[in-house]
Amino acid sequence: MERRGVFVRALCAGSVGLLVTTGPAAAQEAEQHEHVHEGAAVSLFSSRDSSGTAWLPDRTPMYGVHRQQGTWEVMLHGNTFVQYLYEGGEEHRRGQQVGSINWFMGMARRPLAGGRAGLRGMFSLEPFTIPGCGYPVLLATGETCDGDSIHDRQHPHDLFMELGAEYDRPLTSSLRWQIYGGPAGEPALGPPGFPHRLSAMANLLAPIGHHWLDATHITFGVVTTGVYGNRWKGEASVFNGREPDENRYDLDLAPLDSFAGRFWLLPTDRLALQVSAGRLEEAEAPHGTGPRVDVIRTTASATYHAAFGPSGYWATTTAWGSNRELDDTTHAFAAEAVATPDGVHAWFGRLEVAGKTAHDLHVSESDDVFTVARIQAGYVRYFTARSGLQPGVGGSVSWSVVPQALEARYGGRVVPGFGLFLTIRPAAHVMAASAAAPAPDPHAAHTMPAEPGR
Repeated sequence: MERRGVFVRALCAGSVGLLVTTGPAAAQEAEQHEHVHEGAAVSLFSSRDSSGTAWLPDRTPMYGVHRQQGTWEVMLHGNTFVQYLYEGGEEHRRGQQVGSINWFMGMARRPLAGGRAGLRGMFSLEPFTIPGCGYPVLLATGETCDGDSIHDRQHPHDLFMELGAEYDRPLTSSLRWQIYGGPAGEPALGPPGFPHRLSAMANLLAPIGHHWLDATHITFGVVTTGVYGNRWKGEASVFNGREPDENRYDLDLAPLDSFAGRFWLLPTDRLALQVSAGRLEEAEAPHGTGPRVDVIRTTASATYHAAFGPSGYWATTTAWGSNRELDDTTHAFAAEAVATPDGVHAWFGRLEVAGKTAHDLHVSESDDVFTVARIQAGYVRYFTARSGLQPGVGGSVSWSVVPQALEARYGGRVVPGFGLFLTIRPAAHVMAASAAAPAPDPHAAHTMPAEPGR
């Protein structure tokens, strides 16, 4: 009962906090929105901004609250789900849970010394709102809990997801320099973290390939620097590559002895490509309390955004990642998409194939790597935005697919699951022109929606 009370208080506090920050800002937000689109101001933010220093295509609608606070330009983001999840299968694998998946983010930038300086903070109440070792997702693996590795559940996010600062300035008329870092942040490795991808925004669940693709979106200690032009960026990071421990309330600081590099290419306003690789020192504990091992991770991804329907969009991300640790090299592939013709009705889906070791899946009698897959499809009905917030209700179904060797372990070759949820997020608005990236062509045949759900 005490934990349930903490859950309710934390969830209410987070929701009220977001309402407080957005409610009084509604009139000012509308005024600022009109102001920048008249050309009287240039935003310090770009529609390509994503998690850490990652990029999205320039044609990306922004879901957040945009306001001016003195010399600071502020963006507030977030996404909250209150869900019931059920995963079927064999007794020791199946699970069900009521909880809340959520995150809240604030970004602030101001001009400084010929460039722009910024502060970033991102937080999650999941340590309070997700009980136990995580929420049920068959075939999900990664991190530890209760002295052992987690399997068939997705671990909750840490309370502190990002605490960072950034500075960006021009070197020439066509070249800029950027530095970013802090006690919590994201290195230059992998695609944007799944909570920040438009293609995953309506989907409450993490990919089962999360720890092959974008798990470093929460890293406790990172410094990244890079240079970029209008449509490309090269960057490198030093960081703490160790996975967070099961204490979700603190900062797991450690030496910055891991490194990574990433290259971005945006050939059009609709497409963002990246390749990256890194060495993560002492990243994972393969036997729960056993010695940590190093991981060499390589990733590649493509994200495409396009107009869909009269006032909607289609967003797709495909990503591949590999982990080399000890004597094993495993791979994961994910393809996800969301389509909304009008910002009211949204359909989403994800297809994944991954190689998971017997240890990952807690199959003690084997040393094999098993190829597994997961298919998920869902729908969200969004409602009219009020005071800058847009509520919705939705559901999803999934099928987890395992090889014959795991059929008895999972209660079948294909195991179904489903989820029902309520969601709330900030309403959308179109970003203004940015000093760092061109605005979408206003004369193009299609533009991203400014007010979905209106």
